Amino acid sequence: MKKIVLAGNPNVGKSVFFTRLSGIYAVSSNYPGTTVEISRSQISREGEKFELIDAPGTYALESDAEAERIAGKLIDEADIVVNVIDAGNLERNLYLTFELLEKKKPMIIALNMWDEVQRRGVKIDIPSLSKILGIPVIPVVATTGEGMKKLLHALDQARVPTLVPGSHQERWQEIGQVIQAVQSFSYKKPTWVDRLKEATLLPVSGFLIGLVVLYSVFWIVRFIGEGLINYILDPFFYRFYYPFLLILDRYFSFSPFLRTILIGHLVEGKIDFEQSLGLLSTGIYVELGVVLPYIISFYFILGLLEDTGYLPRLAVLLDGFFHRIGLHGYAIVPTLLGLGCNVPGIMSTRILESKTERFIISVLISIAVPCASQQALIFGVLGKYGTLPVMFVYFILLLVWIILGFILKYSIKGYRPALILEIPPYRFPYWKTLIPKLWLRVKGFLKEALPIVSLGILAVNLLFMTDLFPYIAQAFGPFFQKYLGLPSEVSLVLVLGFLRKDIAMGLLAPLQLTVKQLIISAVMLAMFFPCVATFMVILKELGAKKLIQGIIIMLFASTLTGLLLNLVL
Repeated sequence: MKKIVLAGNPNVGKSVFFTRLSGIYAVSSNYPGTTVEISRSQISREGEKFELIDAPGTYALESDAEAERIAGKLIDEADIVVNVIDAGNLERNLYLTFELLEKKKPMIIALNMWDEVQRRGVKIDIPSLSKILGIPVIPVVATTGEGMKKLLHALDQARVPTLVPGSHQERWQEIGQVIQAVQSFSYKKPTWVDRLKEATLLPVSGFLIGLVVLYSVFWIVRFIGEGLINYILDPFFYRFYYPFLLILDRYFSFSPFLRTILIGHLVEGKIDFEQSLGLLSTGIYVELGVVLPYIISFYFILGLLEDTGYLPRLAVLLDGFFHRIGLHGYAIVPTLLGLGCNVPGIMSTRILESKTERFIISVLISIAVPCASQQALIFGVLGKYGTLPVMFVYFILLLVWIILGFILKYSIKGYRPALILEIPPYRFPYWKTLIPKLWLRVKGFLKEALPIVSLGILAVNLLFMTDLFPYIAQAFGPFFQKYLGLPSEVSLVLVLGFLRKDIAMGLLAPLQLTVKQLIISAVMLAMFFPCVATFMVILKELGAKKLIQGIIIMLFASTLTGLLLNLVL
């Protein structure tokens, strides 16, 4: 089976191009030995099958960055290279094209975003460009599918390039000559979209627009997530899945151990989806009934921000702030995801290039970014005392996030790349590309996270069967009373937070705590330890050594914050 590799700069619509060719039947995986994701799929044309591979976006093949090295390896293995180019940025895109020409692989150029070029008054002489480069050049619009059939039929015409560029300087000279020969412009009056482009990048207006967007994203994601839980998933689990579990519970009565592992412990004589800890009860419910709704809502909104072209602008706006804590602007993406659920937040740290950055943002998310369900309980427990205590908890978590970020920046050494990205034009998102992309991401999450979360819940269930948790809580009870001003029962709540932080937060309500004690408990619970799902994902993404380092930081930071709050309040 021949391999077709899609190669191109970032933000040229390569992923949309891949989805358009492959549909939704794609497999995302890490390149062996790396954390760089590539997508693969099989496509057929007139009975002939091809393996389609979406290589990581790259500006050049000479870079030392991991993604660029992998792109180069995939191109070396290709039978046909389809170079996807942003027609509106032809000059910059051609540098990679000239490097690909040197590979002496059969090539086709897909001149993507052809509709935008025509709207902007840019004219490209395609026959002349094809003749100069010695390979077919096909104008396409990946979002609508225009030109895709023509490109598929042109695969037989893929040819080894005749143009052979020389040195770096010679390449740019050749590119300049090509642009002069094939491209021309006609004046177009600036539109409201052009004015919006400028406003979103200016310091003052861009910051204000960014605040509005972030606030809107937070509430829309929460609205969609809670809607899916309250009106679709919870009714399904309680009306249909719960009776099924009761049947299984009776079926496994011959083996109490097996019943406890699969169905879990009974809570007040009933199966509790959140606290029973069975693989088929809590294991399924936490993954599909609690985490999945926020995964769907966040990835949907994230896809909108990507496809409209706003996400890179937000990254640029926040880059200066994030650099102060050793990260770059794209760290806003995991942070936003973490506000819905820490699990996809941790998983999305793959967009950051260095392991140092991924570790720092993973720790910050785990410690100081409460998930949506945990935030709902913070409002529920403290909201009756007014908005001030709730806002104070958020202020403390933000302060911890900033201070800890500064500390990690200077205490953890490692490679931290600068933010270099292209600012794409604003575009209207297309449902035909948005939904398949959402499905791919959700499917990838379920494939990766479901086994991990199930394994973590199994481990916690086994610990509960040994009655180890109460002994841990009793051991720390005196410390909580003496130094944190909290009753010893709060120590058990913090330990239970390992299962589900939002459930543990709800357990604070019956303890008759004062406002001061509730604030300290809420802050410490948010920071104290990652829930089992987040714990297992950190283990998978960063490894055991980094997980242990992160846990030590979490325990130290949460305890110190609790001590200081007890002294100050």
